[in-house]
Amino acid sequence: MRIAYFDCFSGASGDMILGACLHAGLSLEELRSGLAGLDVSGYAIKAEAIRKQGFAATQFDVQVDPTTDKPHRHLRHIREILDRGNLSETVRGRASAIFMRLAQAEADAHGTTIEKVHFHEVGAIDAIVDIVGACIALERLGIEKVYCSPIPTGSGTVQCEHGVMPVPAPGTAALLKGVPLAASDEPGELTTPTGAAILTTLAAGYGPVPPMTIERIGVGAGRRDGQTRPNILRVLIGEASPAALGLPATSSSEETDEIIVLETNLDDVSGEVIGYVYDRLFEAGALDVFTSPIYMKKNRPGTLLTVLAAPELREKLEGILFAETPTLGIRSYRAGRSKLSREVETVDTAGGTIRIKVGRRGGQVVSASPEYEDCRRAARDSGRPLIDVMDEAMRLWRSGRGNTGLA
Repeated sequence: MRIAYFDCFSGASGDMILGACLHAGLSLEELRSGLAGLDVSGYAIKAEAIRKQGFAATQFDVQVDPTTDKPHRHLRHIREILDRGNLSETVRGRASAIFMRLAQAEADAHGTTIEKVHFHEVGAIDAIVDIVGACIALERLGIEKVYCSPIPTGSGTVQCEHGVMPVPAPGTAALLKGVPLAASDEPGELTTPTGAAILTTLAAGYGPVPPMTIERIGVGAGRRDGQTRPNILRVLIGEASPAALGLPATSSSEETDEIIVLETNLDDVSGEVIGYVYDRLFEAGALDVFTSPIYMKKNRPGTLLTVLAAPELREKLEGILFAETPTLGIRSYRAGRSKLSREVETVDTAGGTIRIKVGRRGGQVVSASPEYEDCRRAARDSGRPLIDVMDEAMRLWRSGRGNTGLA
């Protein structure tokens, strides 16, 4: 399986992602040809080889005619642009999912609905070109899965449409919920909303470089010069190796991995505290958190709290457990995990766009379900029963794929 690993040690933006893909071997003409199918005008793209703080890199730029752009767009305007465009289904689906994630993040940050969200900076032509261009670049490079390092946000403040805001800005912070962050004292905004939306939508996992055979390396340059690190983004492209994971040759690295299991016995802890700990653990990147009733010494009732997570998050999650619970000890062990490879597809329903989570094993679809939050929003906005919205989403998804073998 061909994968791309984005090493975001200095953050990420849309132009840095495209610069890295171009530096890794995608030609500018191939990108320009793909973008020709996008139904927007008034822009030009260019790329140049530069040295960024001593490192060879490619800097990508979208030059926009300000008299033709209308940066304040709604989600429906973006969807219309994508629907009209001559784009592959993969590119259209990935770009739609990215803009849907952006809309949901903005809606959460401003306390509104995704239909009412005004895309400001990310609704401008250059952001649309960055997002669609990134999807085209990954398709043309043959990337099947994307992985990402923990993401640094930077520090200080940033000037945005609503004035001066702390880093990360509210929209970016919403996009990064549930994503491992990397500490950074570099001043300024390292990760932009566009960069965060692309990577958090497409990434199948976060952490160190996965077992792979590197074939290409690309470096994309940002606009500013970093004070503590070069302002560049690196992408490693190659083949994932089941053998390197210790898996049989017939297993997919997307369907088997290793996790850390943390367990602790708790007594005399209220349900409110446990609920708060749940939230802290999930915000820190835990894959799952659950409790089981147990009986402890002297036959006292207690609670077994179990946390599943990526191994690199062990220290961070243990810190939360020690700080937020009265536990004096935490058991931990590594466990192998079989899982379905997951992708997100979208359908357009009467209540708006709804994401469908699709699970595959051996390349075959074995499960699919509509995203609850999307269905909940559509049900509330339309006044229809939730179950009707979910049924409609699945019916449209099945009809768009033909006979999937799923009931």
